[in-house]
Amino acid sequence: MIGELNLFGIYIPWVLLLCVVALLVARAVSFVIARFGWYRFVWHPALFDLAVFIILLGGLTFLLPNNL
Repeated sequence: MIGELNLFGIYIPWVLLLCVVALLVARAVSFVIARFGWYRFVWHPALFDLAVFIILLGGLTFLLPNNL
């Protein structure tokens, strides 16, 4: 997955866009987990949030076609 998105003459890497999407989804997951009180089962919430972000970023990268 090598490539950029040309946005009005500014080249933006696809990885940056995927990071933004993964961050938004991870924040939503974190909000739901906090809302239901499931963080009490987690040893370190910050590391858990980082792991969720990395898993989401890897999943998004895996789902995109290789020719972007």
